[in-house]
Amino acid sequence: QVQLVESGGGLVQAGDSLRLSCAASGRTFSSYSMGWFRQAPGKEREFVAAISWTGANTYYADSVKGRFTISRDNAKNTVYLQMNSLKPEDTAVYYCAATPGRSWTIVPVTTTPYLYWGQGTQVTVSL
Repeated sequence: QVQLVESGGGLVQAGDSLRLSCAASGRTFSSYSMGWFRQAPGKEREFVAAISWTGANTYYADSVKGRFTISRDNAKNTVYLQMNSLKPEDTAVYYCAATPGRSWTIVPVTTTPYLYWGQGTQVTVSL
């Protein structure tokens, strides 16, 4: 069982940066691959970024590639999402999620394989 708590969201202007954090409970955090997803009003939850359980591999949605960076600190049981050059279209509730790392050759980029989810943190980007 893994419990996830996101933080770091807020209201920013276009072009600003934010760093989201996701703190995980449990001693097995390092065995989970982690993902960030987001959901805007009236839209489906979509993939943003993911990182393998080893930290060696990262994956990004095309819409955030080059602007967002996912990272993890297994000693702190935390995964981060550094978001730079934010755009109004990045406005959404951001969720972190965990999936058993050894279950997948490639880290999943869809929601279904992720077993544990946080409650989400709101990111609002104004013009």
